[in-house]
Amino acid sequence: MTDADPRMPSARLSAGETETRTGGVADAVPLGLAAFALSTFLFSVFNAGWTSGTTAWLSFGFVAGGLVQLLAGMWSFRNRNLFATVAFSMYAAFYFGLSLYFTLVAPSADAAAQRNDLAWILLAFALFNFYLLLWSSQVNEALFALFFFLGVTEVVLCIGFFVDNSTAVRVGGYLGVITALIAWYAGSAALINGLLGRDVVKVGGPIKFDLERRMAHRTPATR
Repeated sequence: MTDADPRMPSARLSAGETETRTGGVADAVPLGLAAFALSTFLFSVFNAGWTSGTTAWLSFGFVAGGLVQLLAGMWSFRNRNLFATVAFSMYAAFYFGLSLYFTLVAPSADAAAQRNDLAWILLAFALFNFYLLLWSSQVNEALFALFFFLGVTEVVLCIGFFVDNSTAVRVGGYLGVITALIAWYAGSAALINGLLGRDVVKVGGPIKFDLERRMAHRTPATR
């Protein structure tokens, strides 16, 4: 028997490293999902009215939701993971923008203007989230559930802010907590599955609806 080649994935995994798509770069998906879950949880418990403190979620929204997610998006770009690049980078923009809005713009605006601003921001990201939801169906079921609840959360919060309904905002907070829990689950699954090199925690597979066949350009049969 010969010693395992350290360049092989099995050798890296035995050393406690995650299997990578390209040489020397670890999978950034667990990090991005953990950052998204943390910031979404803190933002959502604030909307749900469970906290009695200040808007302390802003600092974590800026660092975890913004900076860490952006790094995860760029590392996913290095790994040629297109879906993760788009999702993490754009939701990094969401938390960067939201944190800066509450810090720089909201203090000089009245409550009605703040609600209107937040409603339009959430509407824009709900539209963006719609096609993430569609294409996440071709990644796995856990991500599809994540973007489904995230989209519902954004729509409910958008309505709540547009019509100034505190009950709708609280419900949006509850839905956001569920979204964060799903993101933590998916992130933990990606972490342990990557560490061990096999599917220990299940995330499901792509949802089959013959996407390639439906979108394929049909040409006349040739000999």
